[in-house]
Amino acid sequence: MLTPDQNVPESGESPDMPGKVLARSPRAALTTVRRDPRDLWPEHARRLYDHLIELYGEDDVLPTLAAAWIAHQRSVNTQKSYARGFKVFEEFAREHGEHPMAVKFVLADTFRLYLETTPTWVRVKGGRRGEMVRAGKPYSDASRKNALSAASSFFVYLDKVSDDGVKNPFDAVQRPYVDPTYSPTPGYTEAEWARFVAVARDEHRVAAYRKRAYALLLTLYTCCLRINSLLNARVEDLGYDKGHRVLLLEKVKGGGRKKKPIPPVTWDALMEYLNGRTTGWLFCTASGGQLDEPAVWRLLQSLAQRAGLPLRGPHGVKGDAVTHALAKPGARPDKVQQWADHKDARTTQLYNRRRELLDDSPGYDLGRDVAGALEHGEA
Repeated sequence: MLTPDQNVPESGESPDMPGKVLARSPRAALTTVRRDPRDLWPEHARRLYDHLIELYGEDDVLPTLAAAWIAHQRSVNTQKSYARGFKVFEEFAREHGEHPMAVKFVLADTFRLYLETTPTWVRVKGGRRGEMVRAGKPYSDASRKNALSAASSFFVYLDKVSDDGVKNPFDAVQRPYVDPTYSPTPGYTEAEWARFVAVARDEHRVAAYRKRAYALLLTLYTCCLRINSLLNARVEDLGYDKGHRVLLLEKVKGGGRKKKPIPPVTWDALMEYLNGRTTGWLFCTASGGQLDEPAVWRLLQSLAQRAGLPLRGPHGVKGDAVTHALAKPGARPDKVQQWADHKDARTTQLYNRRRELLDDSPGYDLGRDVAGALEHGEA
């Protein structure tokens, strides 16, 4: 495995052992191809590469290897999550005077402790554009687990691409336990969802965007979609198959393509929103650009405030859809699992358990008994 400070001649021949060819560095290997493979890297790999190049320069192998590792991930969500977590790890290693690829167990375990107490980055109120300061709350359990998982995954990748093998310093590092039945995002009832959708259709503060907001919410909810899948869809992906209006998704969780049936109410909302448009992003900006996730976050927060409901983000929409589908009389968990693109039935059942922990709480029965006793003077 090449170390960060190892200098390999462009010829690949060892200067100390003539005739013996060394493994080329990623930078040197890329110069031998006619087209730079980095041109094909996905967005988050390119962003991480540019970020690391500014810090380490082109002579260091880290930017290329780290970006190639991100590009290696199938899911766009995983690419984004791992790139974000790796930046936290890289900053920690650099501040402690160590190259990220040279980190050993002691420093890796210290990174775990660092994440428990260090403040997160937040924007400076009234500051310059993009100005940030570490003044936020410490990393959540989920964020700490993500950063540790990202760093570990990077070393797993290095081991795969190395001829000599690389020991993963995070193998023995304990990660936070994240309760799979807990979600910080507040869930809506079906009645609250009806209110939410009605506000999008009739009360969104910008009247010109009401049709888009209404169609977007209905598509997310009734088609049980992840937000990145919907935002990557194009108008050309709408179609017809065996009597069903469908949306052909390029990427669902785990990769691949899938046809999602579109209910009539959602199809009507989409057609009214598109108003005859036949090309471009399915949900786009006023200039025709791709609508991004932060814009959807802002939309849902604004609609929740107008509807008098708890604030939420786009990732909670799919959870509500699965929960409500499972609660229907005669619901088949296997059908819901397939509809929700869950590879594992246990994932689908998690939504059931979250709902049951609230709906079937014995505390409600005890509360009613106490209230009844108080009302009849039995206490």
